[in-house]
Amino acid sequence: MELWDLYDENRRPLGRTAVRGKPLEPGTYHITVEIWTVNSERRLLLTLRDPDKEEYPNLWECTGGSVLAGEGSREGAAREVFEETGIIAEPSELIPLYSQIKNDCICDSYLLKKDLPPESIRLQPGETADFRFVSLPMLDEMLDAGLIARPVANSLLLVREQLERYL
Repeated sequence: MELWDLYDENRRPLGRTAVRGKPLEPGTYHITVEIWTVNSERRLLLTLRDPDKEEYPNLWECTGGSVLAGEGSREGAAREVFEETGIIAEPSELIPLYSQIKNDCICDSYLLKKDLPPESIRLQPGETADFRFVSLPMLDEMLDAGLIARPVANSLLLVREQLERYL
């Protein structure tokens, strides 16, 4: 059972938790994170969602997930990167890109600059099925072809300028 801390729209803790999969009360939010990992070759790491995932199976995305009860946003982001890819990142390495409310989530987006050999990537069974490093033009082609999960495609609109500065 996965528990999330609950917050109001101003990110003030409500002192309550919610169980993943159960609807949240109106006006309550949990924190989610997305992490755009970029290497020194100016390529972004994408992972392929497992074919058995209920939402957006077999589509590409950046790393992401929900922050667990008791975690901070950056700590949750570092944990998600490790769980989904095997990449070890310190919370301090994560560069904030934006934060916004999406439905019942406060979504924090981060950039992680990290060089690592492809053979060091460790995919999470049931979550990630494959990975690739892509340039921004390649990502655009994948978007046009409908290969990117819709929430990630929407987020890309918000972070594109910032990513271009880092790339």
